[in-house]
Amino acid sequence: MTELQKKFKDDYITLVEAGFIAVNQADEDAAVKLFRAAGLLRPDNTFPQVGLGYLHLCKLELKEACRYFEEVLKKEPANEMAKAFLGLTLSLTPHKIDEGEKVLIAAAKEAKDPTVKQLAEDTIQFVEKYLRKTPSPAELSAPKSGKTEKESSKKKK
Repeated sequence: MTELQKKFKDDYITLVEAGFIAVNQADEDAAVKLFRAAGLLRPDNTFPQVGLGYLHLCKLELKEACRYFEEVLKKEPANEMAKAFLGLTLSLTPHKIDEGEKVLIAAAKEAKDPTVKQLAEDTIQFVEKYLRKTPSPAELSAPKSGKTEKESSKKKK
């Protein structure tokens, strides 16, 4: 353990919490600095990575958010928060709704933390109510057939 790690070891959780607060206040610069500082104090702990994934999720940078959550789950397969956030992120990603829903169902089933369990359950309800509704946002952006809009409207006339 380095001198700085010894000196600031009690500040670790404060830095992580402050990072999440900074994300919620849309202060990306402060959030990144706080999560990185926490990561320096405890390089083996994945909480700062979850925080950085959460930052990207809030910015709807879904690929980047997935990358962080998947990295955490490779190191800690039982990380409930990373699993729930990954499920949420995948559910918001077009063409990955099914995969996200599977992750959320597993997270809701396995979670011991009531807050994480509630997040997963609420997200499953959101997916069913809004994303599975016909047509889903992904279906709206996908072409329905090989015909153009002009060809389809000509047939109607």
